[in-house]
Amino acid sequence: MYGSSNPYQKQPGEYWAAIKQFFNKKTTLSNLVLINILVFLFINLASLFLFLFSIDQSFAHVRGVSRLVYWLSLPADLSALMFKPWTLITYMFVQEGFLHLLFNMMVLYIGGQIFSNFMSSKMLLTTYILGGLSGALLYIISFNIFPAFEPNVSNAIALGSSASVLAIFVASATYAPNLKLQLFLFGQVSLKYIALVIIALDVLNIQNGNAGGHIAHLGGALYGFLFVYNLKKGRNIGNFFERLNIGSVFTSFINLFKKPKHNFKNVYTNKKPVKDTDYLRKKAEEQANIDEILEKIKKSGYESLSSEEKAKLFNASNSK
Repeated sequence: MYGSSNPYQKQPGEYWAAIKQFFNKKTTLSNLVLINILVFLFINLASLFLFLFSIDQSFAHVRGVSRLVYWLSLPADLSALMFKPWTLITYMFVQEGFLHLLFNMMVLYIGGQIFSNFMSSKMLLTTYILGGLSGALLYIISFNIFPAFEPNVSNAIALGSSASVLAIFVASATYAPNLKLQLFLFGQVSLKYIALVIIALDVLNIQNGNAGGHIAHLGGALYGFLFVYNLKKGRNIGNFFERLNIGSVFTSFINLFKKPKHNFKNVYTNKKPVKDTDYLRKKAEEQANIDEILEKIKKSGYESLSSEEKAKLFNASNSK
């Protein structure tokens, strides 16, 4: 019957609940997505403000983009970069168009979820930043070396998180190449084939427009591959950056947009002290759970673990 509902189809409320749950977890991945969204909103609201108050367009725009986007975007010209060194970082959080933001955040979410199942949150943040920097480096070098870009080098700018996002996705595909994703119209496809198609499209489209963007994507993809390639050999090429604890900077940025918690509530709450017996029983249960996970690894290998089991094992190793 046409009127029957699909019991497996999610309702709008369920999607909204899942989105709220994702951001409430306050993980590195959710913070990266949130920062990109906040920067997008800030840029577009500022542009709307200038439009509503009829600010002179010659002031509001520079080289085809809003003045704010221009000052956050990465120039290919080395002399311009000297006056805007911060753009090496800021460019990888700037999306001016909604579809650009939507596509990048979808790939970041998918690739980031897979990445987080196998590697730590510090590695995720490191891959995002260093992948973006690798994309910036390849973009700048290419525009200052190849004659084809010489007429445009003084006006060229790069923006978008695509290089960082692709670094995470390619890193995930390199770590678990045979893991399959369900794609619309194509069915289940291995990560390695999806990554190879994306890279091939970037290579083939360099001469068809947005050359700087495609080159930056390739720089990010290259870092993602090299990171996991070296990691499997026991070398972490992002280790120094991880020790800088750059994640605290992003957490502080996110906290600027959160409501402050009032401590006066604590006056009326008294937590019941934990007894020694309760504490020891809880620790024994946790250890038994870890022992079961280790036994499962021994019998079936690490890949047999669920995401929840991997997270428990990772948290237990960190606490020790």
